[in-house]
Amino acid sequence: MHEITFSTVDKPKLLSQLTSLLAELGLNIQEAHVFSTVDGYSLDVFVVDGWPYEEFVQLRAALEREISRKEKSWPTPSQSLKKQEQDLIKSEFDHLTIPFDGIDVWEIDHRLLKFEYKIASGSYGDLYKGTYCSQEVAIKILKSERLNAELQTEFAQEVYIMRKVRHKNVVQFIGACTRPPNLCIVTEYMSGGSVYDYLHKQRGSFKLPTLLKVAIDVSKGMNYLHQNNIIHRDLKAANLLMDENEVVKVADFGVARVKAQTGVMTAETGTYRWMAPEVIEHKPYDHKADVFSFGVVLWELLTGKIPYEYLTPLQAAIGVVQKGLRPTIPKHTPLKLAELLETCWQQDPTSRPDFSAIVDILQQIAKEIGHEKADRCKEKASGGFFSALRRGHH
Repeated sequence: MHEITFSTVDKPKLLSQLTSLLAELGLNIQEAHVFSTVDGYSLDVFVVDGWPYEEFVQLRAALEREISRKEKSWPTPSQSLKKQEQDLIKSEFDHLTIPFDGIDVWEIDHRLLKFEYKIASGSYGDLYKGTYCSQEVAIKILKSERLNAELQTEFAQEVYIMRKVRHKNVVQFIGACTRPPNLCIVTEYMSGGSVYDYLHKQRGSFKLPTLLKVAIDVSKGMNYLHQNNIIHRDLKAANLLMDENEVVKVADFGVARVKAQTGVMTAETGTYRWMAPEVIEHKPYDHKADVFSFGVVLWELLTGKIPYEYLTPLQAAIGVVQKGLRPTIPKHTPLKLAELLETCWQQDPTSRPDFSAIVDILQQIAKEIGHEKADRCKEKASGGFFSALRRGHH
């Protein structure tokens, strides 16, 4: 058993690159502890076994050789995009060029944005509540000190995707500022906050009819995205937002990608606790990866718990891939809902349903639940079966 510590500048996909590196040396990860600092550094500690020699010096030398080899082969931002996307999205010194189809005028003058307060903060950007032309909006700003070619490409991709979508269950894109260093994306403001915050910070819970409504909203939004060949790749409760009318919408396309004509992708992204096994393993994947994540979200709605809360994210990922680990379905879950969960997180992506089928299943369950509730109300109003027996006995 050996402990290996990597200390480096934090960057997207770093954890996956390190775990892939260790796997290629034949090392089995038993524990993983990841620490990130607000100023952009990462400390990754792995406890591994599988190294056949006792001398740690040999392991260190092997790691150094593999790191050197990997650094040459790891894709640069320009390599990681399909050539079609390279032609469409160009990162220039003074302006970010994003395809224009003559339909939408979405470039926003940053001087017209008014900032009220910060909603959230991350390593690469901040989210603010504000106004644009008197309309309440959410403003996602990329931190100028963290700007690089890869982040600008991610930003361009997000704008390229968001400006194409229009659906009541997808957060509405309003516009963007594409002139560095003022890079930001402006969307409708969702006053209800995220489903994650409601469940885990406010300690809220959904009764079954409401839970089904939320799940149907999400499924409809995801079905629309998939019909437009968009894979979200980071579907989780934190990326589901509620408006003032309790309509739930899919949000945060920071890691979404327009599906290539081949229909599959290989680059890792997303969040381990919700991630499909084929994505964790760096295998080719398609829209069915979102279906797996939806199954985990549905479990979240049912339980109000964080998936695999007793494990670190990487331990959960290893369990999902190597041991077929899945969240435990609560005993009180309606049978058809439990069956849906199990089909959503099938190991084989082809065995998972499409979102169009998921919408139908959820609507049918909601209809049955509604009928049962109506029957109970009628029974209660009439005194119920046992009351009738008592009346007859006396």
